[in-house]
Amino acid sequence: MTTERDHRIDFFRGLALIFIFWDHVPHNPLGQITLRNVGFSDAAEVFVFLAGYAAVLAYGKILARDGYLIACVKILRRAWVLYVVHIFLLAMLMGIVFFANSHVETRDLVEEMGMHHFISNPQQALIDELLLRFKPNLMDPLPLYIVLLAGLPLVLPIFVRKPWVVVAMSFAVYLTVPLFGWNLAAIKDGVWYFNPVAWQLLFVLGGAAAIHTQRPRLPDRRPLLRQPLFVSAALYAGVAGVLTVLWRWPQLHDAMVPTSLSNLLYPISKTDLSPVRLLHFLALAYVTAKLLPDTGWTQNWLARQCSRMGRYSLEVFCLGVLLAPLADMINALTDDAFAMQIFTALVGAGLMGLLGVWLDFNKRLTAPIQPVAVH
Repeated sequence: MTTERDHRIDFFRGLALIFIFWDHVPHNPLGQITLRNVGFSDAAEVFVFLAGYAAVLAYGKILARDGYLIACVKILRRAWVLYVVHIFLLAMLMGIVFFANSHVETRDLVEEMGMHHFISNPQQALIDELLLRFKPNLMDPLPLYIVLLAGLPLVLPIFVRKPWVVVAMSFAVYLTVPLFGWNLAAIKDGVWYFNPVAWQLLFVLGGAAAIHTQRPRLPDRRPLLRQPLFVSAALYAGVAGVLTVLWRWPQLHDAMVPTSLSNLLYPISKTDLSPVRLLHFLALAYVTAKLLPDTGWTQNWLARQCSRMGRYSLEVFCLGVLLAPLADMINALTDDAFAMQIFTALVGAGLMGLLGVWLDFNKRLTAPIQPVAVH
């Protein structure tokens, strides 16, 4: 595998983190320009797919260099770190939400965040937190990533040699969701909001993409409009975008969309990663990769800030989780004034960017000094 970093991956991870933050601040105007408004999928698919991409790329190199045992230890150590971060993050989030709720009279932030289980039964809630069954709003992606990463050692040796075998097994597991309704138990809604039995397929596809990009292949020099796969993906993404926009006007949607098509598409389950969501993300990812084949555009100032956030995705994600209820509180105290909603959304994204700057600076300070050769 090559060691050259693909800055496009960092950029889109950072952009997904901004979108996740904006999407979870109620009534936020900038939430209207995120990915969920232009298609069936949203930033969650980007986050999970690129998590699989980065994990297989990183631990595949460790497997090749240090062997299977070391790779397993490092994967499980990372999963443990994520688990500990999840526990502390949830404790901090509850403190912020309870503080914010005591200062806001216009809405119930505890209800919005799904934290009534802790109020009604705090002892059981603590146990459920440790078992990853108590997951308030905003907290769902991290437990999903913990489970998916912890399962990576089971397939990593096969992955780096025959990724299509792992993809086939993953797809077979994905099919058990519509056939048997498999999911993990949780307090809210009874099951995990991100069903790991379904979402593991997207994680695996991200890993397969990482393996594919590291292998030599002949470029397709045909114009994009003469590549059937690109045209099909672009058409699907375009149709999905039109349908998503029509959701804003239900009467117009019902008049323009045939009943047979509606019956085929709906309901579009995010929990079980509905096939139309999966296909939309894959189509969008393929079109984006074709339209942006190199990383030159990632060198402008804004793109570099976004890429830096993507390099420290765990820390930036955690900050975004904590900032969302604070932004919601400030917006509520100003009666959701438009200017304040824009201000809190931009300040929150700016603070996430500043965290990336600080972490990058701190990493450079702690980097070992290379000895200078004396001739």
